[in-house]
Amino acid sequence: MDHELKKFVLDFLKQKAWKAEDMDFKLLPGDGSSRSFWRVTTSATEPSLIAMSNLPVDNAIRRENLAYVKIGKHLHRKEIPVPEIYLYDLERGFFIMEDVGRTNLQQLVSSSEDHLSHYDKVLEKLFRMQVEGATGFDTKWCWQTERYDRTVMCNYEANYFRDAFLCNFLGLKNTWPELEMPFNHLAKTASRADDNFFLHRDFQSRNIMISKGNIGFIDWQGGRLGPLGYDLASLIIDPYSALSPQDKKEIYQKYLSLISEHNAGWIEPFNMYFPYLAIQRNLQILGAFSYLSKEKGKKYFEAYIPAAVKTLHDLLHQINDLQLSSLKDLINELYPFKKSLDIPVPGG
Repeated sequence: MDHELKKFVLDFLKQKAWKAEDMDFKLLPGDGSSRSFWRVTTSATEPSLIAMSNLPVDNAIRRENLAYVKIGKHLHRKEIPVPEIYLYDLERGFFIMEDVGRTNLQQLVSSSEDHLSHYDKVLEKLFRMQVEGATGFDTKWCWQTERYDRTVMCNYEANYFRDAFLCNFLGLKNTWPELEMPFNHLAKTASRADDNFFLHRDFQSRNIMISKGNIGFIDWQGGRLGPLGYDLASLIIDPYSALSPQDKKEIYQKYLSLISEHNAGWIEPFNMYFPYLAIQRNLQILGAFSYLSKEKGKKYFEAYIPAAVKTLHDLLHQINDLQLSSLKDLINELYPFKKSLDIPVPGG
């Protein structure tokens, strides 16, 4: 651990009059980000802490760190289950926060037969975050875009899928004019959804912690305003959890019941735009997994790509939209997906 970060934690413990005997710093496994996390434990009875380091080496990371603080404190004030940030130093990119659990939802899904009961709790917290988190939310806190809009859909999801997955990861052709129409149609349709809700943007099972029945959400720094269905789509099609079709249906229906209890008028537009938001999210997943495995050397993400291709295949077959035909044809040629060096160029 960095000496300065360790001193930062020690000074915090002294200020709180917490004992620091036999203090232990355990580096936690990371995923796709450049941030580093440590679980800090002591021999005392105080709960463990999480120390985070995200060195502000450029303006983007500086904005990300500020968003982490501003959005995190906003959600915590709303009593959304995010960790309390106890202390931070934006100049050095240091954070000390509450530890909300050692087990994530992915781990529970793989080890528990009653995993849907956990999803019930998660959905209730998610819906409250999306509705109440939008109240008083200042879009100036956002470090990427203020809203989940067509620019995000096109540049950071559809084109990300094209460039990172099709061109770079699979090594297929460099230009895909046949995808321009379905990409534009996807973004045009999805952007019609009401975007005045709080959007977490990476609401998947590894970012949902469960401890003694309590739910905790992490990695909220990409939060912005957006449509109601996107985070649910992230949760349902999450390749990490590999939910069965029946599980996905039950989770979706449970969420519809939460919407109906709050405002039944939201149901029809939610059902209308959800499939398009789910496809958008699926494109983002494939782009991200391809980039992280190919460019960042995090090869373990490759294991989840076949499941993401299958989900995209299934989503495209669940809606009858002729304007998505060329994308559907492409995925039909790639499915079932097997990563090999002799994959033919679709349409070639």
